Parts: sequence; C-alpha cells; structure tokens
Amino acid sequence: MLIALIARDKPDHLQTRVDNRAAHLAYIEETGVVAEAGPLLDQNGDMAGSLIILDVEDMTAGEAWAAADPYNKAGLFEAVELITWKKVIG
Repeated sequence: MLIALIARDKPDHLQTRVDNRAAHLAYIEETGVVAEAGPLLDQNGDMAGSLIILDVEDMTAGEAWAAADPYNKAGLFEAVELITWKKVIG
C-alpha cells in the first residue's frame, strides 16, 4: 500500500528541522519503506514541511512509521496527514 504522508512544520521551527535532519534521514534509510520523499518549501525556498511516499503493508504501519519519525518526536510538525495514494505516472 502506498501512503502519502504530508506534514506541515510549525511556524518558526526551521532550526528544529535542521537539528533533526540527520536522524530523520537515517530513519528513512533504516526502515526501508520510503519510496520517495522531499521537503515542502515556503515562498522563500526554505523547508517548511515534508512529502513522503511510504510503501507499507497498511495504514496502521504508516501511522506507526510517522509516529516514530525523529521529526515528529522532536515536535516539528503542526499537522500530519496520511492518505492512501495510487501511483499513475512515473
């Protein structure tokens, strides 16, 4: 199952993102369930959120992955949405 994880950072939390980026990237590598990922950018080109495509067994696994993400544990996100996604192009 593919799940789009869309997370929006809390305002003025860029430093939280920067401070936890290495742990977040290591988590992505360790878990092996991220098909695609990248930061969302604000109007200035600064990182302001995340778009992550998870390839997991079910929504419960996606929710567990999101809960254990170092960015989430650090309190970076204002909102997180997980949506079942169907790849059509690419």
